[in-house]
Amino acid sequence: MTARLTLRFENLHRGFGRLRVLRGVSGGADAGEALLVTGSNGSGKSTLLRCLAGLAVPERGTIECRVDGRALDLDQRRRAIGYVAPVADFYRELTTAENLDFFGRLRGVGAEAGRRLLDELGLPHDRLAGALSSGMLQRLRWAGALLHRPPILLLDEPLQNLDRRGREDVLRLLDEHLASGLAVVANPDRLDLGHVARHLDLDG
Repeated sequence: MTARLTLRFENLHRGFGRLRVLRGVSGGADAGEALLVTGSNGSGKSTLLRCLAGLAVPERGTIECRVDGRALDLDQRRRAIGYVAPVADFYRELTTAENLDFFGRLRGVGAEAGRRLLDELGLPHDRLAGALSSGMLQRLRWAGALLHRPPILLLDEPLQNLDRRGREDVLRLLDEHLASGLAVVANPDRLDLGHVARHLDLDG
């Protein structure tokens, strides 16, 4: 049976010095849904995702993730998240497979999972991460985010630098993920993503 999964955030505030970025932002998504977050540059899309990922702490407001009615604490929420973002990086001197092996061991995931994702995303196992094109590096970010089959995907500019085949591959994986998980998608360069149940515009 699919777990009942919900993510809610209420009245989030976050700033940097005198600059106010998030001002009372609220939203959420349930299993099988995507929340689409849009807004102009500097509106707080990436900051919102960093707060949801536990990488930044909101000054005010609450973030709650529940699985089958049980609230996850911060460490549990961090483990439940896969994060695709331009800032996500890999060890340049390691191959794609070696990078996924390393991160898989940290999360208790076997090497087979990483190699399967590399194949699904059309990435060579023996290419150094430092030698990847921008599009191939974006595919590797997706592989790293999905490696531990997280129930929550946070996607910041998820289609950045991808060609048509790359977009098709990652959107197929997103559809598969949404069969049992949820996603918060910020700043896509296309708005016709599937399964979008809610839309949060940070300019509004």
